[in-house]
Amino acid sequence: MSPATRTGTDPAAEAAIGAACKTLGLPGIAEAAVSMAETAARQRMTYAAYLAEVLSYECDSRDDRRRVRRVKEAKFPRAKRLEDFDAAQLPDLPPATLAHLATGAWIDKGEPLVLLGDSGTGKTHLLIALGTAAAEQGRRVKYTTTAALVNELVEAADSKELSRVVNRYAKIDLLCLDEVGYVQLDTRGAELLFQIITAREERASIACASNAPFSEWGQTFTDPRLAAAVVDRLTFRGHIIDTGTESYRLKTTSRNHVPTTSST
Repeated sequence: MSPATRTGTDPAAEAAIGAACKTLGLPGIAEAAVSMAETAARQRMTYAAYLAEVLSYECDSRDDRRRVRRVKEAKFPRAKRLEDFDAAQLPDLPPATLAHLATGAWIDKGEPLVLLGDSGTGKTHLLIALGTAAAEQGRRVKYTTTAALVNELVEAADSKELSRVVNRYAKIDLLCLDEVGYVQLDTRGAELLFQIITAREERASIACASNAPFSEWGQTFTDPRLAAAVVDRLTFRGHIIDTGTESYRLKTTSRNHVPTTSST
């Protein structure tokens, strides 16, 4: 009888497969090879077809693990996905624009994205959701707040490791920078942040969210010329989305709130 049509399990073969997969770093095949072999035997698959099945399974498994790892490495503060965002709350945002951003093509071109709007209007949701989509597509993504990044850069400069940190950020495919404009930066912090922005200019994308219009960024970066330079770099060939002034969170909370009545 051809081995390809045998049924049942072979403990020695299973052990050998497990050991070989461990040595070769093939956890997907180690997980599914035996059950797939039983299926192949029932379906009378050829050796080549079975081999193609297990190798394809390993490739798919690696893609899944890579997506999970990329999202974990991004350090998002919470899970947000595009399908959970009610785009109807932003009538001025064309569906085609959001669909285009979801593909990540703008990231491959090194184009920036700026999300402007008041607190609660969905900026951070979109920032994290687009970053998550990019990470799941295999890109290297990093989320951070402006204050946290500036603190990291200051500490790196004090430790004479600034070049290493700037180079590390320069290699990220997408930098998600949240809370631009929430805190006023001193001159040193603003200049260090400008180094990161300059290092990525037209080479790697930055997506940032701010509750302040561009006209008020001078209050964050203190030096009007530096603020103008930052705005110039984050808008050139960029995508700008205004999420408005009406709180997305407040509308969602109000819609889900069910008034209660008390009996007398």
